[in-house]
Amino acid sequence: MGWIILILFLCTMPGSSLPKASLFDKLHVDKMVHFFLFGGTVILLAYGYFRQRGRISGAMLLLLALVASLYGLAIEFIQKYYTANRSFEIMDVVADTLGAFTGVLIFRFIGKRFLKK
Repeated sequence: MGWIILILFLCTMPGSSLPKASLFDKLHVDKMVHFFLFGGTVILLAYGYFRQRGRISGAMLLLLALVASLYGLAIEFIQKYYTANRSFEIMDVVADTLGAFTGVLIFRFIGKRFLKK
């Protein structure tokens, strides 16, 4: 739950609080951050589910990725309508979604090798 709140906090900081560095803009660091935040979300949620149930289905992993992606979309709307100096960016949504689904792949890889069934 703390990770989810951290994402909300970071993504709704006023635009004036964000660092301004042209190198970061050129490297699209913002998109990489979105990718890793939402990939991490899926990995953490999947791990928690696995620890509680002892197994996790592919359908549940896809559901977690979809929920994380929708959370990213919701945050973009929050940025657009409720956060000063921030806007809706479709590429952030793309990065969130790609990160979430990559989180599924990473968890499946980890699960096969390191988690006992």
